[in-house]
Amino acid sequence: MQKSSETNSNSYKEYKHVKGNFIMSTSSIGQRFIFTSFGESHGKCIGATVDGCPAGLKIEEKDIQEMLDLRKPGQSIITTQRKEEDKVEILSGVYNGHTTGAPITMIIWNKDQRSRDYDNLAIKPRPGHSDYPAFIKYNGFNDIRGGGRFSGRLTATFVMAGAIARKLLLETLGIETFSYTCKVGNVSMKKQATIGMKNSIYKNEVRCPDSKIAAKMREAILAVRRKGDSVGGVIESITMNLPVGLGEPIFGSLESDLSKAIFSIPAVKGIEFGSGFHGSTLQGSENNDEFIIKNGKIQTRTNNAGGILGGISTGMPLVLRVAFKPASSIAKKQRTVDLHTKKPSSLIVQGRHDPCVVPRAPPVVDSLVSVVLADHAIRAGFIPQVIK
Repeated sequence: MQKSSETNSNSYKEYKHVKGNFIMSTSSIGQRFIFTSFGESHGKCIGATVDGCPAGLKIEEKDIQEMLDLRKPGQSIITTQRKEEDKVEILSGVYNGHTTGAPITMIIWNKDQRSRDYDNLAIKPRPGHSDYPAFIKYNGFNDIRGGGRFSGRLTATFVMAGAIARKLLLETLGIETFSYTCKVGNVSMKKQATIGMKNSIYKNEVRCPDSKIAAKMREAILAVRRKGDSVGGVIESITMNLPVGLGEPIFGSLESDLSKAIFSIPAVKGIEFGSGFHGSTLQGSENNDEFIIKNGKIQTRTNNAGGILGGISTGMPLVLRVAFKPASSIAKKQRTVDLHTKKPSSLIVQGRHDPCVVPRAPPVVDSLVSVVLADHAIRAGFIPQVIK
């Protein structure tokens, strides 16, 4: 990438003025089940390392591949047409079909890059994207191809780790998470999906378990695509069979850690639990979940808390919703600035991009929820270090 020395110098001085001379990058999450993401969108490969997974978990590449196939690009007209096989390879931490207790490292080779589509982004930042702040923070040395480290492509690494966490939770505690599209633009489901609807999530391109609503969502996405634009939406996630007691208040509460993980997904701009923002319009007598005895167990009559009280799981279903903004890379002409000349300019984004990122997001949300829950379950002693 060609840069003027004056631009680099000024950018670096600007960054030093704001942050001093200390640059820190964090690519890992978790305390006991530790997930590290690596790679760039158009680099040689992307990958994930999971450290702290108990020994003895039966796992194969196909278990991880099944989840990756749910989010890979190029599957339909409503997603990016970048064709990536996203075939996972396990490099370490698995022997004879079981985890060994050692770090598990997995990679996917990038094969369908068109880096030339991003040449002009070195000096013309995309509106709504990370190009400008990343340019300042890294003094222009960051990889801009396909968004580099800031690309949604990196969510494949979330799914690699998440596939292991999901299987660990299901095999040891019977915990199961399912996420689905509940809103695209102004088209939304009227009611929360039931457990019986989870098998319908992946029967359409939009990943909505209500087929009639899914058809309307699909048309909404195609409508903005025809205009060279994009649209956002909401993913709802439900986790069943959680034990009581997951979460480490205050700053390690279940909501705190889930929120941190979910906000690591590109394009996420909001998260709510249970009744969420709607709960702020209710009175306490309406929003409180009354305790009852059902089948000999303490439960709540409603679940406005979304399965969490005081940052600790209650045993009720964990319910959260994630808001995604419209994809920033669109084909419409937009105004920007030239970072070299410091003058107004315009930009038409080239490349292959999702008109709506939401249909590919359910397995990503599933994965990060599972990664956080696995970490907390190990920390709380619900999952042993060796699975027998």
